[in-house]
Amino acid sequence: MSRTVLITGASGGLGLELAKLFAKDGYRLVLVARSEDKLCAIKTYLESQYHTEVDVVVKDLSRVNAAMDIFRYTKERRIEVDILINNAGFGDFGSFAGTDLDKQSDMAQVNMIALMQLCHLYVRPMIRRGNGKILNMASVAAFEPGPLMAVYYASKAFVLSFSEALSVELKGTGVTVTALCPGPTKTGFEEHANLGSSGLFKHLKNASAAEVARYGYKKMKQRRVVAVPGFMNKAVVAAVHFLPRTVVRHLVYTIQK
Repeated sequence: MSRTVLITGASGGLGLELAKLFAKDGYRLVLVARSEDKLCAIKTYLESQYHTEVDVVVKDLSRVNAAMDIFRYTKERRIEVDILINNAGFGDFGSFAGTDLDKQSDMAQVNMIALMQLCHLYVRPMIRRGNGKILNMASVAAFEPGPLMAVYYASKAFVLSFSEALSVELKGTGVTVTALCPGPTKTGFEEHANLGSSGLFKHLKNASAAEVARYGYKKMKQRRVVAVPGFMNKAVVAAVHFLPRTVVRHLVYTIQK
């Protein structure tokens, strides 16, 4: 029986690159995203290129019942999910007071609530089977406050903290959790987050989605709890632990503006 991976945010960027890696290794894939056209094109490509089975689930994770709908889809088809990749997420650039509240609320729903719900729904069957892996997409942003992207940075801090706590609770069950914490990465995220004017993407080196995906894939297999790709990102994370919080938050603001 082939192993199965479920990947959210699979229509491009890191989700697509991870899907390619899993398909190459012979996994059955359940791909989740909002765009049916993109998912169907990816399904056709992966099935023809890697001769693996691909299921497409068109869902908007900003909708309250989306996580349960996804779980119901796999349960009704008796699909056992061996690996859960919570990759879906988005950001928004600008002062919090000037942003659209609905967009901020949707961001919290996708980046935190849906991720938490999917973990809860799929981790219990994993525990019963005595094996499984969860990869949650955090960010270097998880280690610091983010003026001009306040909700996004806070949401990634939640993902990191939640993943680390869950990894301890699951010790001895055969289920592992990895929080992947990339820095600026060319995934299309920057366009959707209105980051064209942000110094974060203009002045800092951007990694490719393919290299970050390969790193995350490897570290998940190695059961690493917190995975930070790239020397500079590791240096940033280390520096945050030693600098005063007032310096960190003003430094992030200076870089972003």
